[in-house]
Amino acid sequence: MRSPRRTALLVSAVIAGGLLTLTYARYRRDIAPAFARISTGSQIAPSRCGPIEYAMTGEGPPVLVVHGAGGGFDQGLELGEPLARAGFRVIAMSRFGYLRTPLPADASAPAQADAHACLLDALNIKQAAVLGVSAGGPSALQFALRFPDRTTALVLMVPAAYAPRPTQEPPKRMSRAAMFFFETALRSDFLFWAGSKVAHDTFIRSILGTPPEVVAGASAEEQARLQSFLERILPISPRRVGLLNDAIVTSSLPRYELEKIAAPTLAISATDCLYGTFPGARYTADHVPRARFIGYPSGGHMLVGRTAEVTSEIAAFLKASSLHQ
Repeated sequence: MRSPRRTALLVSAVIAGGLLTLTYARYRRDIAPAFARISTGSQIAPSRCGPIEYAMTGEGPPVLVVHGAGGGFDQGLELGEPLARAGFRVIAMSRFGYLRTPLPADASAPAQADAHACLLDALNIKQAAVLGVSAGGPSALQFALRFPDRTTALVLMVPAAYAPRPTQEPPKRMSRAAMFFFETALRSDFLFWAGSKVAHDTFIRSILGTPPEVVAGASAEEQARLQSFLERILPISPRRVGLLNDAIVTSSLPRYELEKIAAPTLAISATDCLYGTFPGARYTADHVPRARFIGYPSGGHMLVGRTAEVTSEIAAFLKASSLHQ
């Protein structure tokens, strides 16, 4: 007969095995539609800068949506959907290293900006407004600088952008949570999925750059939006190369010649954005001619509780800019 100890160990092993099986089954249930979502709804433009994945929605003046880290054409469509409803034609691409757009040898912000122009060329679009979100900010700024005649307006939403740092202030180091993300969760879809379930608040803070307490105090609708946004980073495996490149680009942002940007510009951020975009957004607006800055006292990187207001501000700004073309 088995000893009570051996029996208990056997029962524990059976329970653990059952839990692992159920967990993996739940993961498979969630990851299948994630892969299905990115396998449809986009096209490949064979441009002079190489193949670029993109999707379009809406009718009206064109707006090029430059997605942030962890994105792709699908994130761009989600971000641009309110603008499509407001009467704009949204062009959402996958930047270098994301989904079906390959990572070239030169994947710098200027090279990305050139690729944005290549995509517009392939679509026979001469001019467009540009919405740069988060890590999409550097290439959006570069597009406005490199192609002033093609930029009808520039919107920077919680952008990764240069801001001067006091000489005595040490460079910012990656947090432990962010280190965990890049060293473990980023390596597989399962690890990212599991981490988002087990360490939800940590992911809200380190991935979405938003204080968890701000999310906890938000409406049910806003909480659902953030949860959907987090889930839509999956699958992460076809975005990994782009994420790593974004980490390189945004880790040492130079000061661009902001005074040479001719397009009407709108920069938006919140003081509690955990990616620290507020100083860069404000500095950019201070130095770009004809720029306007909207700074919120709270909302984090995801501008929690500000969605309707931000959408209204951007749509009104773009409409006003298109009337002056």
